[in-house]
Amino acid sequence: MLGYGGFRSGTGVALRHRVLPAVAAVLVIDVDSGEAVVTGPRTRALLAAERWGHGVTVGLTPAGVAAVLGMPMGEVAETIVPFDSPGLVEMLATTDAWAARFAILDGWMRRTAREANYPADTRLVAAWKRLQRSGPTGVDEAAALLGVRRRRLEQAFRQYVGVAPGSVARVARFQRAAGMLAGQVTLGRVAAECGYADQPHLTREVRAMSGCTPAELRQHLHAAQSFKTSTAILS
Repeated sequence: MLGYGGFRSGTGVALRHRVLPAVAAVLVIDVDSGEAVVTGPRTRALLAAERWGHGVTVGLTPAGVAAVLGMPMGEVAETIVPFDSPGLVEMLATTDAWAARFAILDGWMRRTAREANYPADTRLVAAWKRLQRSGPTGVDEAAALLGVRRRRLEQAFRQYVGVAPGSVARVARFQRAAGMLAGQVTLGRVAAECGYADQPHLTREVRAMSGCTPAELRQHLHAAQSFKTSTAILS
């Protein structure tokens, strides 16, 4: 499990959200409507059909997806699927305090992990994490970590992660760049620190992955109203 987030629409009205490229899955629970979905890992942004106004998110690693959904993360890649956990939304609705809601999620995640009957490949998760590091970590190094050939690694990632190894590294770099764009950081500095050849390369990559310019992405990130914290239970 990667962490929790709390969100609330600034207008009080549920809105459609642009789901940006991600190497992990995210469980989104809208407390007001009582609806929940899982957004899978993806290499391109999409505008969700669902509307979310007030609730929580849970970032899930491949091991987290295995525990929560009982299936490999590849099954939900590039899509959004409904999620049903009887009683969870009702428990979250009993309090408005974010800390209390995250404590409820802590307990739920621990119970879910204990009851999980779909095993996660710990070496695969380690390779998935390694590919997200900044720097020159490559697909061949990740394959060596698993002790398999590159082709076998790619096959395993398609099934259990849903995103190719090279795409994991690419999306992770985009996520680092987006995190910097959310602040008052110049495009030149973002490009240099995130490993892009130059500012035009960064601009092309942001357009390709998010469907908007860096300036538009920065505006989108600034407009997002959220309260965030994090914890860790599953690896």
